[in-house]
Amino acid sequence: MAGILYVVGTPIGNLGDFSPRAVEVLSSCDFIAAEDTRVTIKLLNHFGIKKPMVSYYEHNRMERGGVIIERLLNGENCALVSDAGMPIISDPGEDLTLRCHENNIKVCAVPGPCAFVTALAISGMPSGRFTFEGFLTVTKQNRRKHLQELTDEKRTMIFYEAPHKLPATLQDMAEYFGDRKIALVKELTKIYENVERTTLFEARDKYKEVSPKGEYVLIVEGKPEAEAEEITLDDAKAMALELVKNGLSKNEAAKEIAKKTGLKKSDIYKSLQE
Repeated sequence: MAGILYVVGTPIGNLGDFSPRAVEVLSSCDFIAAEDTRVTIKLLNHFGIKKPMVSYYEHNRMERGGVIIERLLNGENCALVSDAGMPIISDPGEDLTLRCHENNIKVCAVPGPCAFVTALAISGMPSGRFTFEGFLTVTKQNRRKHLQELTDEKRTMIFYEAPHKLPATLQDMAEYFGDRKIALVKELTKIYENVERTTLFEARDKYKEVSPKGEYVLIVEGKPEAEAEEITLDDAKAMALELVKNGLSKNEAAKEIAKKTGLKKSDIYKSLQE
């Protein structure tokens, strides 16, 4: 009987956020697949967990994924962890979970912290509808193409960014999005956790002069809805006259245009008599 792959969320800063269930799963599984074993060993040592680990990261995922699948098929249980947050979200693991499903291996979630959800929750930005865009590529052409595709996005947009890339990213965002609201959230759950609410132009100008520190979540306002042009009574009269020309009575035309514009039918009808 095949084993189980547990997808385990790990703390994004504060070790106190590691759940009792996560500790239990890591303590009871047969082995741990870690993005960086040097990072994960610190977590294991803190909670007194001793388990064999295999490295599983972007550049060895195809080869190492096959080894993990084979061990799971042989009945071993594996816990997949990234350096911080939920695995797979801007981290390795998507291929592995897919291969598990293709091989009828059970995949279980052990939920934990996730930086973009945490940042959105404390940012004060609209959260009803949003899109998570992860890290922008380092290739200038592809990064600009990505931003170009988002210029008309009306939902709140969420990005991850490293400090040394932040100034260039803000410059590009200001160029493609204009001067929209932005929240720069950094050092989540750590001592220097901070939410900076500003605009893209102000953030761009500031970080040309100030060296950013810490890992950032950028939460950018979606494209504002265009304000509807105010319909005047003269506009409504002209629209109604077009309907009259097409065969409607003045009364019917006034009623139809009143529905479309929100203006009073009586005012529109009266204007048609003039």
